[in-house]
Amino acid sequence: MARKTTAPRPSGTTERSDRIGLHNLVPAPGSHKNRKRLGRGPGSGTGKTSGKGHKGIKARAGHHGPGGGKPRFEGGQMPLTRRLPKRGFTNIFRVEHQVVRLNDLERLPEGMEVTQQTLADVGLIHKRKGPAKVLANGDLSRAVTVRGIKMSAGAREKIEAAGGRVEE
Repeated sequence: MARKTTAPRPSGTTERSDRIGLHNLVPAPGSHKNRKRLGRGPGSGTGKTSGKGHKGIKARAGHHGPGGGKPRFEGGQMPLTRRLPKRGFTNIFRVEHQVVRLNDLERLPEGMEVTQQTLADVGLIHKRKGPAKVLANGDLSRAVTVRGIKMSAGAREKIEAAGGRVEE
């Protein structure tokens, strides 16, 4: 691609051809090379077998190309995915609880009843990320009423020891 040249201007005007713009952008010499178009007829020099020779695994599509070979193919050796045993399963009914600590209940306003809704309103849990579960991390110095929330046995003991109530 030839560079654009500008005609000489009269001596009274200033020339501004040194500025880069869309009108004078060209690639650096030798940096642009057209891609090799394979399989475009006998006149192209790379027709028919497209430079892959005749038959064989290296002539097949999806093998030994620029992106490598067949995924997980190990040269005829038993692949790793077949050598390892199958183990376990994923329980689709698993319920992931959101953890609430006794320290967190200590920070709630005095006399507030602890339910799933109030914990979400205060920001201790997210509404749509599963049910809450109270764990016995930390201590509780005042009585609280917990209603409709799962909890560990240690948390239940600490809440009742502080004078609180647990209702299912």
